[in-house]
Amino acid sequence: MSLRHYLRILGPGHKGTRNLSVEEADRAFTAILSGTESEIQVGAFLVLVRTKGLTVEELTGFARAARRMATIPCQGVSNLVALCPPHDGTDHLPPLDVAAGLVAAGAGAKVLLLSDRCVPPKRGLTAASVLEALGVGMTWDPSEVEAWVEQTGFGACAVTGMLPPLLTLRKVRNDVVIRTPISTVEKLLAPTNAAVLLGTHAGPVLGTAIEVMSSLGHPRGIAVQGVEGGIVPSVTRRTRGIEISEKHVVPMNVEPEDFGMLCGEEPDMPTFGPPPEGKGTGDDPALMKACGDVTLAVLAGAGGPARNATLLAAALALKACGRAYTLAEGIDQAARSLDSGAATGVLERLRALN
Repeated sequence: MSLRHYLRILGPGHKGTRNLSVEEADRAFTAILSGTESEIQVGAFLVLVRTKGLTVEELTGFARAARRMATIPCQGVSNLVALCPPHDGTDHLPPLDVAAGLVAAGAGAKVLLLSDRCVPPKRGLTAASVLEALGVGMTWDPSEVEAWVEQTGFGACAVTGMLPPLLTLRKVRNDVVIRTPISTVEKLLAPTNAAVLLGTHAGPVLGTAIEVMSSLGHPRGIAVQGVEGGIVPSVTRRTRGIEISEKHVVPMNVEPEDFGMLCGEEPDMPTFGPPPEGKGTGDDPALMKACGDVTLAVLAGAGGPARNATLLAAALALKACGRAYTLAEGIDQAARSLDSGAATGVLERLRALN
């Protein structure tokens, strides 16, 4: 069925206006990903869903359609945690997702990081930017990332490599300007067997995200409202989250003061002036290198906000996949991984494969 049919269902002012069922949302997003719908209709649909408010059923249907059409790596890998930060990146915080993933891998977890580069409308810095600066890179080949995870404990894959139609939607996303449901769907392209650490922005999307993770069959996971909607908690204030473990849903708060991690400011983002017109921070090679240097400094043992934020994020990953029962235990494991050089060892093994 064409997207026009679902626009009529969602359109305001009609007597039969209502939300979409899971099955209808699945069919609508399948139509979007098929490439047969016009850019105008796709943009109208995405804005309409965003404006009315996205339901759990709709997001579940969108995610199911995307997963069915994607090549998702690491299916069946045990002890796996998928790190799912926003793919449009950050503007005010250096991406520490890579550092946290390397630390969690050094502590014994299997880590699959899902990311991309220069995703509109924000086009901010992402894990992909940091990996490029570190000389490691991110793969677009799902089979290759499986080999990396198996051999090193860590791998990062571009979601546009897993689901190429997402790349063709970038023009629509850039023209629409506001963040659309695609921004959430692309973070949900994780193996069903994996635990998930997913970043969300403030508001009701936190509860929606955890319900969708449960409906998609993930046995464990944490949704967290990190800085700029990421998976890295704040080191200056409380960060809200919700955890799911074998169908049990438990609210959680990350209080940096409780773990001696409280800082006066968040990790510094190096500044090189505003990006050129039509560009984002993720387009700046100098800024990418500077953020890579922040990660290297953390791995080398530098203290301060960046280290503390990395440890908190790694602890969340370890708790999400069940290697740590509490955040305090996760922080202890993460600190040992960092201070023993285990996290740096993961990076060195990755470099040997590239």
